[in-house]
Amino acid sequence: MKVTRGLKNALSNYQSILTLGTFDGIHKGHKKIISKLISDSKKSNLRSIILTFFPHPRNIVSSQKIKSINTVDEKIEIFSELELDELIIQDFNKSFSNMSPEEFVKLLVNNLNLKKIIVGYNHRFGNNRSADINILKDFSLKYDFEVLEIKAYEVDKIKISSTKIRNAINEGKIDICNNYLGYNFNINGIVVKGKSIGKSIGFPTANINVIEEYKIIPKNGVYLARCFLDRNEYYGMMNIGFKPTFGSNKKTIEINIFGFDKDLYGKNIRIEFLKYIRDEIKFDNAEILQNQLNIDRENCVKLINSTYNN
Repeated sequence: MKVTRGLKNALSNYQSILTLGTFDGIHKGHKKIISKLISDSKKSNLRSIILTFFPHPRNIVSSQKIKSINTVDEKIEIFSELELDELIIQDFNKSFSNMSPEEFVKLLVNNLNLKKIIVGYNHRFGNNRSADINILKDFSLKYDFEVLEIKAYEVDKIKISSTKIRNAINEGKIDICNNYLGYNFNINGIVVKGKSIGKSIGFPTANINVIEEYKIIPKNGVYLARCFLDRNEYYGMMNIGFKPTFGSNKKTIEINIFGFDKDLYGKNIRIEFLKYIRDEIKFDNAEILQNQLNIDRENCVKLINSTYNN
């Protein structure tokens, strides 16, 4: 898969089929569209292209800022596994957002040698999102390309959307999040030095620094997690929050990896969220916290044995 930064740098001599969007989360609904893209590209002998945007358009055109489900690198990794010919990552800025619908379509047609475009039923584009699929179909007659419309995809009769996935992450509803995504929500980060509080009570943790500030982080609490480190896979329990028992005012992301006691400082680690265990609680003292952590670990091990090791 070729990765191109910027639509104006994507010049194709081959006729192409395109789909476009923010694709935040790359969930089951997105994959339905991408599957159609790949299938039609093979049938019609067209180059398959996805055009996506960064940062999230809503953070540019709206005062309501949102966090992203996927980082740019995570998107590239997921797309690279889908038999795609080219991924174009367009810098979404004020200038680009002010492009008229027809100016945008002409850029697609001229730069990508566009012959087909696949969009969702509710797709909008152009300045102020002023154009819809009907206007796109009008342009298709003028510029000689075909528009293929994908209907709403549903899971248990509920339409999947990136907004619903973000809400599930913010509420700690990891089961719902992972079901909609079709894979486990994850974060990537570097292990940094902490205050070794966990080690002092028998639960040493790796403190994770997520570099991308735009990445969404689940609600505070304890989670069952699976981590990937140096090509090895481990389970553990993860805490997100402020360690209120110890009066900390700094939010941390840390994981106690079961059966692991090696030095991890400076290592890159990927962590998948599997299950929300409980809320973050302020305990009266470290001993009570330690007792609760023993219970949490037992609950996590039971889940691992019953659900993930079968």
